[in-house]
Amino acid sequence: MINIKIDQIIRSKRKTLGLEVTHDARLIVRAPKTASLAYIEKVVSKKQLWIQSKQKLVTEKQQLVQPKEFISGEGFLYLGDTYQLHIVDDCFPSLSFDQGFYLLSSVLNEKSPQVLFIDWYRKQAYQKIKERIDWYSDLFGFKYNKFSITNAQKRWGSCNTKGNLYISWRLIMAPLHVVDYVVIHELTHLKEMNHSKKFWDKIRVMIPDFQKSLNWLKENGHLLVI
Repeated sequence: MINIKIDQIIRSKRKTLGLEVTHDARLIVRAPKTASLAYIEKVVSKKQLWIQSKQKLVTEKQQLVQPKEFISGEGFLYLGDTYQLHIVDDCFPSLSFDQGFYLLSSVLNEKSPQVLFIDWYRKQAYQKIKERIDWYSDLFGFKYNKFSITNAQKRWGSCNTKGNLYISWRLIMAPLHVVDYVVIHELTHLKEMNHSKKFWDKIRVMIPDFQKSLNWLKENGHLLVI
């Protein structure tokens, strides 16, 4: 009996067992197809202190993120940079962007500024991420079926067997190199529907320094909220 909750077990052709604590403190176990549940639980039990330490660190990071107040001077992320919010008496549309965010003061009592921001982020995410998907598809010969923006909070992206790509709008707050990593990660699943060594070798050919982007997400993923 283990005291650690395993949130997800991903089985593949890999030979070793890997543990990952995500940006929202979930535990993902990546295991060989032949690994029994008993063996997985035994390894998790042996690594219990390490897992709890990682989860504690992630939880503490999340607690440091303050809810947005939507006031002048507050910072909002977009493509890895922080831009100030300005509450103004005249602008169109109600929320606009020009090296800073401009929010019409009169809408504060009529609409949720959070909804306006999410709508803006979703539109920017669809445009920019589709642009990157099409660019890398042409460059590396990928063929996908369709692309959709999601509201996912626990997964940056996913790809199904029909060739459909799904990426969270929250990713548009991250630097472009991180966006590109997630895009290529999901495109690669069109050819390798797993996280085997072959999968990561393909990623490495296209983005030799992909670990930099992966580390950025692990360290800063908790900040991509509004």
